[in-house]
Amino acid sequence: MSSDLITRFHYHNTKSTKGFTTRYRPWIVIHVEFFKSKKEAMLREKELKTGKGRDWIKQFLLPHHII
Repeated sequence: MSSDLITRFHYHNTKSTKGFTTRYRPWIVIHVEFFKSKKEAMLREKELKTGKGRDWIKQFLLPHHII
């Protein structure tokens, strides 16, 4: 979740020095969702990190964006 997607991806792709972020560079945007509140966005992010959410990502997003 981020209110400034451009800055967040710039940081992930250039400024991070360790961890998960650096191992899978370059990060690209393949899907964006917008919400009226931070609470709604956080709930959706939490849902996507569950097994059901990861299955949804694999079924509906990744097949269209495999490079």
